[in-house]
Amino acid sequence: MSSTNSKSLKELKDNLTYSRVNAWDPISVKENVTLEKYCAAYLQFLDAAKTEREAVDYIQNFIAPKGYSDLQTGKISEKYFFNHYGKSIALYRDGRNPVTDGLNIIVAHIDSPRLDLKQHPLYEDEEIVFLKTHYYGGVKKYQWLSRPLAIHGVISMKNGDNIHIKVGEDESDPIFTIADLLPHLAGKAQMQKKASEFIPGEKLNLIVGTKPFCSDKDQKDRFKLNILAMLHDQYGIKEDDFLSADIEIVPAGKARELGFDRSLIAGYGQDDRVCAYAALRAILDAADPKQASLVLLMDKEEIGSEGATGANTWFLEMVIGDVLSKMGHEEYRTLRHVLSSASCLSADVNGATHPDWAEVHDKMNAGYLNAGMVISKFTGIKGKSGSNEANAEFIARLRQLFEENDVVWHSAELGKVDEGGGGTIAKFMAYYGMNVIDAGVPVLDMHSPFEITSKADIWMMYKGFKAFLEN
Repeated sequence: MSSTNSKSLKELKDNLTYSRVNAWDPISVKENVTLEKYCAAYLQFLDAAKTEREAVDYIQNFIAPKGYSDLQTGKISEKYFFNHYGKSIALYRDGRNPVTDGLNIIVAHIDSPRLDLKQHPLYEDEEIVFLKTHYYGGVKKYQWLSRPLAIHGVISMKNGDNIHIKVGEDESDPIFTIADLLPHLAGKAQMQKKASEFIPGEKLNLIVGTKPFCSDKDQKDRFKLNILAMLHDQYGIKEDDFLSADIEIVPAGKARELGFDRSLIAGYGQDDRVCAYAALRAILDAADPKQASLVLLMDKEEIGSEGATGANTWFLEMVIGDVLSKMGHEEYRTLRHVLSSASCLSADVNGATHPDWAEVHDKMNAGYLNAGMVISKFTGIKGKSGSNEANAEFIARLRQLFEENDVVWHSAELGKVDEGGGGTIAKFMAYYGMNVIDAGVPVLDMHSPFEITSKADIWMMYKGFKAFLEN
């Protein structure tokens, strides 16, 4: 083969074939400085927002100086927020064009897999005091054993006051844990069982104390009574106040940079707060957006988006309906037109390929760390069950948008066809007839108490979200 033909062949291959790009390669030294500042702020968000309530509080404080008005009041504004029960929040921003001419939506979720306290949680057994839990979302239960845990949440009193509890995060705080069984005795009790069975959900009980309230050995529940007395002294609560509480058990400690090169971020709750933070920053940072923008940060995605604060509600209609009302549009058909003609990124993560477990992925159609933002045409299980599927025209539009804005991205499915899968908020948005696609970052060790993401991917996702809202 001649050198001329060889050169032509290389040009042909470069022009016609696809190869994955490493997201670090196009990042300049100057851009990397901005990337690091963004990721440092994201780490602070992860530490401050380990529950959906904390995330909403953080976001509302963050936007306070940004000119956002409460949509549920009478004030007319170009920027609104809608706080829904303190567990979901919407941010709306006018564009150059009226909302009736187009609406760009990014929806993410701010709940994460965790352990919740039961309504009657406190008991003692063999002079150890425990709190009973019920796991929330898709977890590997064994990952929650033998690790430092913290208690976050709110107790709502009968007089209407809310008492906030957060223990296990400060260096001076105690931590809590769920003790595993020693390997010497685990042969029959655990090791011959499936991983999903060797720790039953009813054994996910949190150790919270071992001191007695008094030295009277005949006093029943004197160890439990000591914990109750401490809780009453510090918070003014009694045992029956757990009946009206939202108390979550989460991993204790801060999110951290991972690796000698500090290229990764490891921490709890990145599914899906990595996307929620990018959506928040995108709507705040977008420069002169052409279309109106809406960011929805929702609760309950990890259990199917059901419940009053999930995406499978009228929340979207309430928010845009109120925005239209303030503009003088009262007809329901206007609301339907705005929603059906909207464009939406369902901002959620995908699984990153783990080289040690590559057999569960279709490597040609998988997510990879450092490959940039990830787009998923569809999700669902096996035969795309329970999935929205984006159309080709919408994807083509995004391809052009990302190319014009130097966003490194790739597409991925969640595992091989028959390996499993999962769902997102996308299908609830697609109900309104709008264009929707899943967009986020690949996550290694997803749904564990210590998830891993790439700073380069995080940065490309933010750039992609911002570009989407600006155009």
